[in-house]
Amino acid sequence: MRFAAAALLSLAVVVPPAGAQDAAVAPAADAQASNQAATQAATWAATSWLALADDANYAESWAQGAAAFRGAVTQAQWEQALRAARTPFGAVKSRKLASAQYTRAIPGAPAGEYVLIQYQTDFANKAGAIETVVPMREADGSWKVSGYAVR
Repeated sequence: MRFAAAALLSLAVVVPPAGAQDAAVAPAADAQASNQAATQAATWAATSWLALADDANYAESWAQGAAAFRGAVTQAQWEQALRAARTPFGAVKSRKLASAQYTRAIPGAPAGEYVLIQYQTDFANKAGAIETVVPMREADGSWKVSGYAVR
């Protein structure tokens, strides 16, 4: 598996106590709508960022990454890692969104809002690869990629 500044996600399901469900319906619906909007914005950011990687514009993909990402890896390190990860696969032939999951916690990452996005991607030299892109919400409210892995 090839990784470049990526983290794994752990999710937990919380069930409210009996009788609390009615009071939780409206806030839960609001939270769901908010999470859905965040997921859509993060997915758009991931798509834009992937276009840079697809064009081998690795320096710009680093520059367009999240502040925490840029603080964790230098531009030169990122360019080397992404080139090593992507070059053997060849050009992208097709990419399909497989899943997108909003979360507020990723192990080993700073507290924040994240969307774990997975794509099923066919490359010239490898069909059925899984790309994982992890955008995070920046302080200004924008979504920027903080992690990427391809396997």
